[in-house]
Amino acid sequence: MSRDTWKILKQMSMEESINQVEVELAMQCAPLITGMKISNLFSIGLDAYKAMYDILENSGISVYQMGLLDGRVLFLLYQENQLTSYLSRKDVAELLTRFGYDNVTPDCILDTCRRRYQKYMLEKKDFPHELGLILGYPPEDVEGFVSQQGKNSLYTGYWKVYKDPEAKKALFDRFEYAKESLIHLLSCGIGMKEIISVCS
Repeated sequence: MSRDTWKILKQMSMEESINQVEVELAMQCAPLITGMKISNLFSIGLDAYKAMYDILENSGISVYQMGLLDGRVLFLLYQENQLTSYLSRKDVAELLTRFGYDNVTPDCILDTCRRRYQKYMLEKKDFPHELGLILGYPPEDVEGFVSQQGKNSLYTGYWKVYKDPEAKKALFDRFEYAKESLIHLLSCGIGMKEIISVCS
């Protein structure tokens, strides 16, 4: 993130008129909001998640609660049609089957992944790697992460890359540009609801 954007963020954090939930959405979910990703995880304090629902109401972005930890709620925010299409791709469905999914419908996948994730958070073992697929990560990178046990990646950005690092680095740069753009729009007084409606 550029120095100018950091300055804007710092200034915005001191302004009462700025909706901090909107800032958090921009920081954590810009690739989803701008249509470059099918989903993102979003972590927010218990005191603010209702504001998130208000912002996302009628936006076309679906919300799925993954869990609660240390006074924060973790949500999966996603584009339902795009996620359904991605999860039904042959290479993705085959990997999901290897992860133990007999039924690869989105509802079943989300419910099972949430259970596995919550178990992981309690026991700190057996991470549900299918979460990478739900987040739209390329199957070759999810598979590489599993087979290499998270080591030997060719590049690390929004996820660990095991194939085609140059293309993914360029994609991560676009994700960062989207984040900075949303921060700048918010700092100019454009609300997140309006930003989402323009981007969708």
